[in-house]
Amino acid sequence: MHLVAAAQMVSTADKVHNLETATRLVNQAVDLGARLVGLPENFAWMGPEPERPGAAESLEGPTLSRMAELARARKVTLLAGSVLETGAPGGRLYNTSVLFGPGGERLAVYRKMHLFDVDVGDGATYQESAAVAPGTEVVVADTEVGRLGLSVCYDLRFPELYRRHARDGATLLAVPAAFTLMTGKDHWEVLLRARAIENQAYVLAPAQGGKHSANRMTYGHAMVVDPWGLVTARASEGEGLAVAPVDPELLGRIRRNLPCLQHRRLD
Repeated sequence: MHLVAAAQMVSTADKVHNLETATRLVNQAVDLGARLVGLPENFAWMGPEPERPGAAESLEGPTLSRMAELARARKVTLLAGSVLETGAPGGRLYNTSVLFGPGGERLAVYRKMHLFDVDVGDGATYQESAAVAPGTEVVVADTEVGRLGLSVCYDLRFPELYRRHARDGATLLAVPAAFTLMTGKDHWEVLLRARAIENQAYVLAPAQGGKHSANRMTYGHAMVVDPWGLVTARASEGEGLAVAPVDPELLGRIRRNLPCLQHRRLD
């Protein structure tokens, strides 16, 4: 059995402050015994849309290099929730989640597949695809805590992605997010619990939670959900951690006693 931690942040356009906060939360989680720590979507920078290109970096840039070093120094598996990555076609960016092993090695890179082009009724219109290109690869990676399926935020609404994760052996699903306040209050927990139940997997859901600017607020409620769909840890408002165990025996028992993954009809 291992502890996992989902971090909750209120990132802004101040990258230096954001990285200091992320480092502090990871250190706190490791001190509590967590073997896998997840940071939220846009943990390093969450500022005005026109400034996105200036905040982007390569995979070898200073932000991810710092996270790799932090994972190595604390000997922890670290999910760098998502960063803006340079190099997408047409001069656009990727919204990229990177998983580091306890030696600081890069275990996996996932580029967000589903882009947030919506009007949710909160006074702002979101057009992520204007600056971000969609990824194309489903990514599952082995960790000491279990086999981890990677996703980012809006991906949560597309259950077929997580079914692919389950088919590829995932026992833990990562959903680093920056859910809006409007959608989060009604949909966030419901969707996370549904993904856990239907795939009989743990869900690790780091989150942005608070006021980032005059017109941007996120819902927060970072959490860990078990394979039965129960929320086993939840962050309070603002910065914080949701820390809970991942129990392979519980997961195995649920999958044996209710073998719905084996009962799927694909014909």
